[in-house]
Amino acid sequence: MNEIIHYFETIPSSHRSIILFGGIALFWIIESGLPLFNFKYNKVGHAGINLFFTFTTILINFSMAFLLFSVSVWTAENKFGILHWLHIDNLWLQAIIGLLFMDLIGAYSAHYVQHKTKSLWRFHLIHHTDTWIDTTSANRHHPGESVIRFIFTMLAILVVGAPIWLFFMYQSFSVFLSQFNHANMKMPRNLDKWISYLIVSPDMHKIHHHYQLPYTDSNYGNIFSVWDRLFGTFMVMPREEIIYGVDTHMAPEENNNLKNLLAIPFQKYRHSDS
Repeated sequence: MNEIIHYFETIPSSHRSIILFGGIALFWIIESGLPLFNFKYNKVGHAGINLFFTFTTILINFSMAFLLFSVSVWTAENKFGILHWLHIDNLWLQAIIGLLFMDLIGAYSAHYVQHKTKSLWRFHLIHHTDTWIDTTSANRHHPGESVIRFIFTMLAILVVGAPIWLFFMYQSFSVFLSQFNHANMKMPRNLDKWISYLIVSPDMHKIHHHYQLPYTDSNYGNIFSVWDRLFGTFMVMPREEIIYGVDTHMAPEENNNLKNLLAIPFQKYRHSDS
């Protein structure tokens, strides 16, 4: 475990890039060979829009990374956070408990709040407008949402009392598994079901991308599926019945136009009654 901790404490930027773009490349290949849905779309053009948002997210996270380091150092110096309060010395337990609560605060809670707060939903909406969910959709976040998620991640580090190695471990798992559960790949149903008892599986997350309520407001998890099951936000539906997108923005000029996607949070709000 000490070797793992040392790796994540000193993880090179090149390795973090490999995790991000290597994951996209891996699942791009898999979903091209074993697609869940045979989309009639320009896969490269679609990826271009989503990769634009990927790069804006990277830019925002990089420019504010010093805040994450500062919060992590402060928690260590002041013995603040769950890991310190519970006096957890075992490194494996630190990793497991830390990842669970980082996921709860930094992913599940951030996601839930954005769905339930009108002003924040306007930014998160861009993620849901995608009508062709594939592995590149994982990072389709408006720059405004990237800032919101960054704030929740910072809060997660504070509450957990996460050392910097734990943050980089969490970030690595989060990025890779998000690409995994967005990938347009056809997994055996039973395998997907069994995976979903521990982590968020592709079928589980794609229900969240169904274009109508109540399914849009379900399955918020990113890494672990336990939080949806525990808080009653877990839902199931046959994969064949899923229709991607959001019913207020189903026109291509709304959901497949970069200029419009950037402007959506500032446009007149449209509420779905579905």
